[in-house]
Amino acid sequence: MTRFLITYHGMPYPQPDVIAATRGALRKWARESLGKALVDFGAPVLQGGQLAEGEPVDAVEIDGYTIIEARSLADARALLSDHPYIALGGTIQINECLDL
Repeated sequence: MTRFLITYHGMPYPQPDVIAATRGALRKWARESLGKALVDFGAPVLQGGQLAEGEPVDAVEIDGYTIIEARSLADARALLSDHPYIALGGTIQINECLDL
């Protein structure tokens, strides 16, 4: 199985009461739709800065993350196709974690 880092983009950081309600709905969806494919439910994240030698690359705002396992990128996409975050207007990015 391959691991995939899922990052969430394009949604403003919500108020704490909205986070609690949304997190419950996301956990329910994850249990029902992802099942054993879910490795790490993840969490919302806030950008804390960058470190670089010289000029850093442009920062990318990441609203949160999840880690899943799937046989392929196509299977990961299928597992995530009905993710509630997409229905809320956000974007999900799927990154394959390479086992080097």
